[in-house]
Amino acid sequence: MADQVKLHGTWSSPFVYRVIWALKLKGVPYEYVEEDLFKKSTLLQQYNPVHKKIPVLVHGGKPVCESMIIVEYIDQTWPHKPLLPTDPYEKAIARFWVKFAEDKGSIIGSLFRVSGEEQEKAIKESLEMLKIVEEHGLGEKTFFGGDKIGIVDIAFGAFSHWLGVIEETLGLELLQPNAFPRLHAWTKNFKEVPVIKDNLPDRDKMLVQLKGIREMYLASK
Repeated sequence: MADQVKLHGTWSSPFVYRVIWALKLKGVPYEYVEEDLFKKSTLLQQYNPVHKKIPVLVHGGKPVCESMIIVEYIDQTWPHKPLLPTDPYEKAIARFWVKFAEDKGSIIGSLFRVSGEEQEKAIKESLEMLKIVEEHGLGEKTFFGGDKIGIVDIAFGAFSHWLGVIEETLGLELLQPNAFPRLHAWTKNFKEVPVIKDNLPDRDKMLVQLKGIREMYLASK
């Protein structure tokens, strides 16, 4: 079918969930294809020959790669319930924070792959990044996009669920309510939205997965 939508992903990836949330918020039906990242399918390598990574959205047989590029593609292809602001200045600001999330968000993801001084450095950088988002990104709004979820909320979505699992895996608490009251409130508001609440990976399964990755890292050291 010309308009058939397929999403290639893996169950625990926050990048895949960015795309899932965008599709769900827009009410776009799609077929989900689970990929084994240790044995990547021929289709995945065909659709994303450069990076061979998920997520990949296939629309009418044409692949689109990289999570936030896919989200913007979805927003432009199905323009109802827009995720990006229409005002040019507000749109530029939203894209700034999306880029910030892309550039800096991986610091938190690296925490369970480092130890000792490297981990201390990663913790310090993570806290600095969270402080910037707290003070300059969110403000007094319920969501980054105002009173409803927008593209920046989707970009920072991993903070709402994955960060807590990483904290538990490592025995840390980065997103403390007294230090980051706005971000802490945002995580609760974000996860209370039905589309988000109904589309999150199982926390217990994620804990098992991350602890396994952590143990493999420590064993390799």
